[in-house]
Amino acid sequence: MGRPTPGAHQEHGVEELCAKGARLYERALREGRVAALDAEPAPCLLEFGLLHPAVDDLDRLEPVAPALALHGLLRASAARIAAERHREERLAALFEPLMRTTGATTAPTEPASLRILSTYERINQAITEAMTEAAFELLSIQPHIQYTDSGQEEAQATALTRDQALLDRGCRIRTLYQHTTRHQPLILARYEKLRGDVEARTLDEVSDRLIVVDRKVAFVPAGEDSGLALEVRHPALLTYFTTAFERFWNLATPMHPQAVRQPTLNGVTPRQRAIATLLVEGHTDAVIAARLGMNVRTARVHIAKLAATLGSESRAQLGYLIGRSGILDQEQHPGPE
Repeated sequence: MGRPTPGAHQEHGVEELCAKGARLYERALREGRVAALDAEPAPCLLEFGLLHPAVDDLDRLEPVAPALALHGLLRASAARIAAERHREERLAALFEPLMRTTGATTAPTEPASLRILSTYERINQAITEAMTEAAFELLSIQPHIQYTDSGQEEAQATALTRDQALLDRGCRIRTLYQHTTRHQPLILARYEKLRGDVEARTLDEVSDRLIVVDRKVAFVPAGEDSGLALEVRHPALLTYFTTAFERFWNLATPMHPQAVRQPTLNGVTPRQRAIATLLVEGHTDAVIAARLGMNVRTARVHIAKLAATLGSESRAQLGYLIGRSGILDQEQHPGPE
């Protein structure tokens, strides 16, 4: 709801010098110089002027004394502050007569009911601010994600800290996932670590990602780009989101180690029944996999088992046998497999 590429040097300010950069700068101060090749993992040192090429050997870098580096950085910071103040003065001079013309002499007292947030950092900041002010609950829907790369692990660690702070204030957290996330190690570890009024449930299918804080503000995707989100404060939309969440929640299965596997009906598992529903609607294997949060290969394995159970010898016959079997007419609380 763009994440940094794992292993790459991430841009940062000098006040947040990366660990590699800090270690190399300390080493350069001790030894007097370092090889230029050694500085490639920390290009920030050259960018911030903490290292510079040696006059007598361009393949080596020499450190700038900390006192001189600090003086230069503070001077640059002062120049930026002066430039920002000058910009503020110019903006005030531009908009003040316009505000007098429209009578809009005061800032709006309420935030906009709809606001587009761009970049992962801005989205995360807005969610964090909303959760910091929360006094009641957090509702969220988290569709299927492969929690495997280090970027996801970092995001989970940040969310864990933020969620625990909310729980410590006496708020509650309810989260909906797809069944396919029930066995993800990071998800299981999350609920082993969190302490407080926190509960998770799962369904075969859920909506796109949704976060609702205190039923006062919601965050939803603003397109296929994960770096765009919509912050929603409109009362009617918030009512719609929370009502949809409650209906999903009531149909979902609690996610905890003691959850009992749901029984089969006529030899058909709940997962196969969900697949059967999508098959009779005419969806392809790829669409079925995406809807149920699994890869295509896994979906085809389930389809093959369903076909074997019903005695089907072809895709066309399978649809007919699903309809004739009556498995889609039988009431069954959906559950994980």
